[in-house]
Amino acid sequence: MFGKSSLAVGDRAPEFSLQSQKQETVKLSDFLGKKTLVVFFYPKDDTPGCTAESCSFRDSHDDFTEAGAEVIGISGDSAESHGQFAKKYGLPMTLLSDPGGQTAKSYGVKSTLGILPGRVTFVIDKEGIVRHVFSSQLQATKHVSEALAIVKQLEGASKN
Repeated sequence: MFGKSSLAVGDRAPEFSLQSQKQETVKLSDFLGKKTLVVFFYPKDDTPGCTAESCSFRDSHDDFTEAGAEVIGISGDSAESHGQFAKKYGLPMTLLSDPGGQTAKSYGVKSTLGILPGRVTFVIDKEGIVRHVFSSQLQATKHVSEALAIVKQLEGASKN
């Protein structure tokens, strides 16, 4: 299996409660009924692919906000590492620390070739239902365009 996610479109997103780079506890349930969530799992702070992906989310941050979505990145790095990463690249989104990868496991994010933590993005609607899953270790920046298209689609549907 090449990094495919076992959490599928239509599934309820599992709850999480993790520390952010600002040392705050952030939970999935904080957003239910309020915002669409874009949750991207990435392997490691300050590595080439993860930096490209995170900076791409940064560059589209206003587009996600205008569409009513919150973007959250999750990796196994510490909250302190996330703080340094966010500061270095001016990342406006919340980055959550998943030590031991329990949240990644609950979302079915598989490692690539059994060694590299997975790179999977989920779009979760206001009811907590997964509406889109994109898994690609190599197309790091495509996660952003895929997620933004779905967020805009969901936002358009909720206005009709």
